[in-house]
Amino acid sequence: MKNKRKCIICWSLIPILIFFLTMYWQTLSIPSTIFVREGQELKSNYIIKLNNRFNKISDNDNNKIFDVTLLGMIPVKSVSLKAVPKIYVYPGGTPIGVKLSTKGVLIVALADIETEKGKVMSPAIEGGIQVGDIITEINNNKIKSSEDLISTLEGNKDKTLSIKIERNENTIVREVKPIKDKKSNLYKIGLWVRDSTSGVGTLTFYDEKSKKFAALGHPITDVDTGTILKINKGEILESSIISVRKGEKGNPGELRGIFINEDNFLGKVSKNTICGIYGEGDKNLVGNQFNKPMQIALRHEIKEGPAKIITTIDGNEPRMYDIRIEKLLSQEKPGPKSMVIKITDPELIKKTGGIVQGMSGSPIIQDNRLVGAVTHVLINKPDVGYGIYIEWMLKDADILGK
Repeated sequence: MKNKRKCIICWSLIPILIFFLTMYWQTLSIPSTIFVREGQELKSNYIIKLNNRFNKISDNDNNKIFDVTLLGMIPVKSVSLKAVPKIYVYPGGTPIGVKLSTKGVLIVALADIETEKGKVMSPAIEGGIQVGDIITEINNNKIKSSEDLISTLEGNKDKTLSIKIERNENTIVREVKPIKDKKSNLYKIGLWVRDSTSGVGTLTFYDEKSKKFAALGHPITDVDTGTILKINKGEILESSIISVRKGEKGNPGELRGIFINEDNFLGKVSKNTICGIYGEGDKNLVGNQFNKPMQIALRHEIKEGPAKIITTIDGNEPRMYDIRIEKLLSQEKPGPKSMVIKITDPELIKKTGGIVQGMSGSPIIQDNRLVGAVTHVLINKPDVGYGIYIEWMLKDADILGK
């Protein structure tokens, strides 16, 4: 009888324990910084509570710290609530060409070298250099391009080099001695590098007040290494979509575009982050069709349900298409996968199959407010993909406070 009573108690406690663990996990997923409207009342529920020493947020309370608790008793974390005014930006949706020059040179592969004595292991490998490293200096001389690297190697021939590299946000120095390649008679250290990249994407927004723009919603990465490219300089150019490769299950589609007026860029790129590319431009970034400022929505103002995207699949004139926000995801840190979206517009599905490469950055609109941007497609479900909260992009554009 006692064992039966114990079992009943245990089985009764399990759902309660699961409930509290779930609530605790949800509380932990609350971001450390929350943006709210000026004068907005703070709302708590009976389970997850905010310290109620302050009932409203105003601009003077921009750095107030609030305690988050379970049942008002168990402290979990502290969050910073920052007041923001209504922000209006011009929505994008227009195709852009992107040209980037990397900071230093990115190592994309390592190779052995054939000498007069036969094949020799790459001196770079022996010196501890890895794929994904970025060479920024050799013997205290700046390396800005592959040409700089080649001329520096030839200038030092078989002398030991002090090579400064960046690896995973750390700066380290390696010593490598070049050797002479039998075929080319040039001194080499056995690596392949990349110093620039280009492609087509979609503009997300332009802010006339700050002259800032944002695009893509995800980082530009090296195609071989997956490394987020650190940029030295970059430009965005006018682009036009000339064809579409329709997306199918297991085979993502693609917008194919060309650059227009390559000598006249629309803006300068200064940042390539996990949430997109950012820089400054002028009002030429404002399209002919969606040429009125639109209010942005903060994360807690977005809801699951019908929405629209602005994107271009032919020429350079964007159109609005129906989608559905299937799920809003909790994110402690900025990232390009904030919400799950599904294309529901029959015309867009007929022409593209859903979300295709080149569509990244297309603004997501709900209730006539800019809420996010398209970022990724699910390979096996071309009509389903991810979007990013516009809040993250505004932060990286330095329009919202950090």
